[in-house]
Amino acid sequence: MTKNYPSNFTWEQWELIPQLFPEAKPGGRPPTTCMYPVVNAILYVLCQGCT
Repeated sequence: MTKNYPSNFTWEQWELIPQLFPEAKPGGRPPTTCMYPVVNAILYVLCQGCT
């Protein structure tokens, strides 16, 4: 469970984003990380800054 920040995407917004990420390359390892928290962390740093 993570804390909700004002900069986080809602799940409705998130449903519009995943097709923008490139597919995994053939022969490579399959992705093991969910991109939702990664993108939310990037948005937090961009919008709120790191103090």
